[in-house]
Amino acid sequence: FLSSSKPRLKTMLVYCSALLLALFPSVAAFNFNVRNQKYPLANLKYGVDAGGFYRQRADSAPMLVLATGISPTKGQTKPGYPSPSPLDPKDAWIANLDYEDFGREVADLGKELLDETGEADVQHLHKIVAWRNIAALLGLCTVWATPNPLTIAALSTWTYASWTMIAHHTCHGGYNRVDVGKRFHSRDFGLGLVNRFIDWLDWMQPEAWNVEHNRLHHYRLNESRDPDLVERNLGFLRDTDVPLPFKYAAVALFLPIWKWFYYAPNTYKELKTSEWVKSGRELPEGYDPQAAVTVASMLDPSRSGIRKVVKPSELFFDVLGPMFFGRYVAIPSTIALLVPSVGTSFAIHAVTNLLLAELLTNVHSFITIVTNHAGEDVYAFDDAVRPRTGSFYVRQVIGSVNCVAGSDTVDFMHGFLNYQIEHHVWPNLSMLQYQRGAPRLKAICERHGVPYIQENVFERLRKTFDIMVGQTTMRAFPTEYEPEKDKAGDRGQRRLGKRTNCADNSSQ
Repeated sequence: FLSSSKPRLKTMLVYCSALLLALFPSVAAFNFNVRNQKYPLANLKYGVDAGGFYRQRADSAPMLVLATGISPTKGQTKPGYPSPSPLDPKDAWIANLDYEDFGREVADLGKELLDETGEADVQHLHKIVAWRNIAALLGLCTVWATPNPLTIAALSTWTYASWTMIAHHTCHGGYNRVDVGKRFHSRDFGLGLVNRFIDWLDWMQPEAWNVEHNRLHHYRLNESRDPDLVERNLGFLRDTDVPLPFKYAAVALFLPIWKWFYYAPNTYKELKTSEWVKSGRELPEGYDPQAAVTVASMLDPSRSGIRKVVKPSELFFDVLGPMFFGRYVAIPSTIALLVPSVGTSFAIHAVTNLLLAELLTNVHSFITIVTNHAGEDVYAFDDAVRPRTGSFYVRQVIGSVNCVAGSDTVDFMHGFLNYQIEHHVWPNLSMLQYQRGAPRLKAICERHGVPYIQENVFERLRKTFDIMVGQTTMRAFPTEYEPEKDKAGDRGQRRLGKRTNCADNSSQ
């Protein structure tokens, strides 16, 4: 409803949304609608194949090329389009890039890093797990105490490290080739209710996250089919005619709730959509597979198509339920039962500490995750390319950003997501290999003139906020410069990771 064409109605709704968000986050107006007519990426038309991928139809115009006016002086020109203008000076590096040579160097380095994975990586993983466990132990042993920063930070770190470092790299297959035990293999980690409680208890269902993140986000980065495309998902807010302070306030208030309010429902939507399509059924009328799903949109009576694909009962009990009952019901209830005399008071303390830790870990994860692919200096793309081609490697570099890195302490605070460029180029490496490979990949990019962005995480947060509120726009990449042989086509949209929980286990 926020995409209403009536300016006064849109203005009134956003003002009301800002007020509601401050009072009741769960009914806030982050009901994303990506059918924004001002954004070419949101207008690309897609069909759905039997493998669950959304392929661009032949009749879909490459609107970004038309919108930017960027012209090729090298590469293939899309037929039937007017003579383009020269490249922007900031894009001059594109004209002379040798995609094949760049791709070969990057692939060779990836193979070398993969071959070097061994016992040191196992020990490094155990170290990170130990740090996570210390935080969990400290938090749980003091969760009954009067709410305090130490307990809150420890509980927050427990949740944050379990996802960003341990689950993230394990689900990508980063430890599939080393002897670290069956638990840290992508085929088993977090799958099923029991493993979810043991390995990775969070708002997101691991099976859904593997589809949304490992398959779609990684292999459709900053394309229309990327479910994490910030500029597209916040299109309604970018276009709403209200003062900027209200927009920034709405975004800031979204940070402490984003995982359960938006990310968990949206990842589950991608899983259910894939299953629906694979079964051979047509998607319900009015259901937009690219529209982001939130808790609010699941309760919106005007979006009945969503509830046919994503049943609210499944979302609330199967997806959100384990985290809610396992963390916010079981722990306080156990404390109340163990210490009957003062159990109620201690249980209230526990709930308060857990809730404050939840807010903190949401903010922490937003700052180190959402900022990795947004900013006016980050590129967006209007078509798809095949994995492990020169064009694919270039896109992963220029569609991602790194942050300050180099030591385990700094990297732990960033969730090892400060090696985002390396992670997108080689998704299936260990955390230690990202540390080792980053300087070498940066040197390759410098030799070929490919932009390699590395900045302070709070500067990236500022740039992400600017994208979300419409202050800036991501750079449109002139995809006609890319070699035709790298384009995806029918064979390019492969069902990646089918046998390994969506982890990429092929050689680089």
